[in-house]
Amino acid sequence: MRDVSIPTALVLVLTTLTACAPAPRTGATTGAQPERQCFSSASVTNFRQGDIGRIYLKAGHRQVFEVEAAGACPDLDDANSLAIQSDYSVGSRLCVGDSARITVRGSTAPLTTCRVRINRRLTADEIAALPDRQRP
Repeated sequence: MRDVSIPTALVLVLTTLTACAPAPRTGATTGAQPERQCFSSASVTNFRQGDIGRIYLKAGHRQVFEVEAAGACPDLDDANSLAIQSDYSVGSRLCVGDSARITVRGSTAPLTTCRVRINRRLTADEIAALPDRQRP
């Protein structure tokens, strides 16, 4: 068996660990992480159904989020209100990429629930470009 000195062993361990470290992305800037695009479910003040499977939620004063349904969301056309709740988190915070459930009072059933995914937050130009019937 071969004897390895402690300084040599330390160099070997550190070399191995640094080889496993993630490499910086090309063109990545140093500094703060990009801001997560999130909203509170309590801050949703309006909603509109968009194209098939898309729902636009107005959260807060000027934020509009595009939500995509996983399947049909029946009774959403006639709904006066909705509730949105995260599938995974305990609080009311929802972020882009999260899965959630939308519940509406419907005409075909007392409550209708559909699964959705928060796709993205729209820019001011994208909000302005939405047709009137889709703009919350």
